[in-house]
Amino acid sequence: MADTQRPLSPHMGIYKWQVQMVTSIVHRATGIALAVGTLLVLWGVFSLASGEEAYNQFKICMGSPIGLILMFGWTWALFYHLCNGVRHLIQDGGIGYAIPQFVRSSWLSIIGSIVLTVIVWAYVLTSGGAA
Repeated sequence: MADTQRPLSPHMGIYKWQVQMVTSIVHRATGIALAVGTLLVLWGVFSLASGEEAYNQFKICMGSPIGLILMFGWTWALFYHLCNGVRHLIQDGGIGYAIPQFVRSSWLSIIGSIVLTVIVWAYVLTSGGAA
């Protein structure tokens, strides 16, 4: 086989990690997390329809530390996917393709999702909704 000096195919070790790369990867991951987490939400809806005993079992599971972490993560995934999806819709309109705007909108989607998650969970925890 001839020894050629062709460039290697790009891989993750070559690229410098940037916020745009991370937001793209996390957007895909949160889409998967939302699909899986929706099963927990459906469990709650069906247990509510099944009666008090089934719903109490659901509340016990979701009120546990693991359940609260899962629901907190699902809430963040929902808001991140929403914020990043709105960012993509704006970009589909032809706005925000310059590198500084792209980086800024990436950070805004991250910060916005965290702020929205904290607001929702502050309300849930102060109103006794997670009890």
